[in-house]
Amino acid sequence: MRAGGLNRAPAVFRHDILCVFNESGDATLEENSTNTVVQACLVRGPLWRVPRRYGYHGRNRGDATTMRSKLFVPGARPDFFTKALASDADALSFDLEDSVTASGKNAARSAIAGFLASEATRAALAANGKQVIVRVNAPGSPQFAADIAAMALPDVALINLPKLEDPEDVVAVATTLERAEQAAGITRPIRLLITIETPRALRRAAEIATAHPRVAGLQLGLNDLFEALAIDRQAPGNAHAVMLAMRLASGEGDAFAYDGAYAAIADDQGFRLEAEQARALGYLGKSCIHPRQIAIANTVFGARANALVEARRIVAAADEAAMIGRGAFKLDGRMIDRPAIEQARATIAMAERE
Repeated sequence: MRAGGLNRAPAVFRHDILCVFNESGDATLEENSTNTVVQACLVRGPLWRVPRRYGYHGRNRGDATTMRSKLFVPGARPDFFTKALASDADALSFDLEDSVTASGKNAARSAIAGFLASEATRAALAANGKQVIVRVNAPGSPQFAADIAAMALPDVALINLPKLEDPEDVVAVATTLERAEQAAGITRPIRLLITIETPRALRRAAEIATAHPRVAGLQLGLNDLFEALAIDRQAPGNAHAVMLAMRLASGEGDAFAYDGAYAAIADDQGFRLEAEQARALGYLGKSCIHPRQIAIANTVFGARANALVEARRIVAAADEAAMIGRGAFKLDGRMIDRPAIEQARATIAMAERE
């Protein structure tokens, strides 16, 4: 079967935050996210997928999970790991790529692996429900194989892949990851979050999203994408156009879409506006590069009161309809069917996380 011929089980995600800490001990955030509800679905061609094999194994609340914020944690700063664990971010994204110098890669890898494998960290993760993501070095880099081998750990939910542009590379990464899991005795597959940060990656985003069942989501890297092309991120419509393109591509593969980092740390309003734009397009959450952005992301991507009330009404009506064998029904003059019911359940799950 060709690389682009697989389709992933439906996923319901909400958002995440990555956090970087500065020299004074304050956190700085960057990007990432995820969690899913898995269903069996018909893939292109005569193959039925087995959803549980690649089902996302994160925090569950009913039938959906949430990741409104993701805190970027630089691998070169192990003194910040515990602080990140105590933050309000829904997810932690440990970084082995840009925040680590070439000479510090091995030390950072060992530090992250040791921290995540410790009994204290595992107990804390079990108690607070944070999702663990690791951004590894790019496929094809000298560090990639060692990164994957070291990060095949029980509490790692997602591997974030940077600089990936071709669906064939997704398949190769999935194979490498599966071998690492087998060697480490990992029984619940770790899934992939792929950053779309180049023109080629954006053009092939739908192929990337559908390349392998392990792909859980696509993450937008506007900083790298726009700066390389001298595109003004603040100009009306520029960010929206790319956000929409990637969201549609992720939808083709039933993957979640996650918004990237906003570099202007002091610009709370700009961060909020971009987050609201992403939420309106169906993104799971927004990446952050500073702790002050976490609360904003959690608010923007959290269930608002009126949406929660409506969601509960829909679910209650759906349960009543199901008792008499109806999968679709009218509520307040609106026809309600499976997509609306699933979205309502996801909204309720988000509220339960808050």
